Amino acid sequence: MNMNRSEPDVVAQAVIGCDAAARATAAAVSKARELGVRINVAVCDSAGNLAAFLRMPGAFVQSIDIAIDKAYTAAGFGFPTGAWMQAVEGNEGMKLGFSARPRLVVFGGGLPIRIDDQLVGGVGVSGASEAQDEECARAALAVLGAADDN
Repeated sequence: MNMNRSEPDVVAQAVIGCDAAARATAAAVSKARELGVRINVAVCDSAGNLAAFLRMPGAFVQSIDIAIDKAYTAAGFGFPTGAWMQAVEGNEGMKLGFSARPRLVVFGGGLPIRIDDQLVGGVGVSGASEAQDEECARAALAVLGAADDN
């Protein structure tokens, strides 16, 4: 029984569709080819569940989990992974605590996916430089027409 009537017992959550997730990963890989780099790219839905993943042949194997965790972090918190250190700037406890959390990535390459002003997921790219990873992630947003206010 819900004692707090201001909140419903069931809340709908917007999530990215599988076709959109597949288009996003393909766009990131296309951008990586253009840049001449090899990446792993993941898309998570807004609950942090893996929705799509692509690995380019020759991309670093260690970057598989990093890409997935970047997508998970961006989807879960709704802001770019590269913004973490700035978000906790001046608070050493938070900086150390958050960076020690499993799956939480505190460097660039993960971006939230917002469609029609709703957070529907996150995209994570790993395998190239931080700037190139982010450029590939932005290509994923662009193919979806997703907000890129990151």
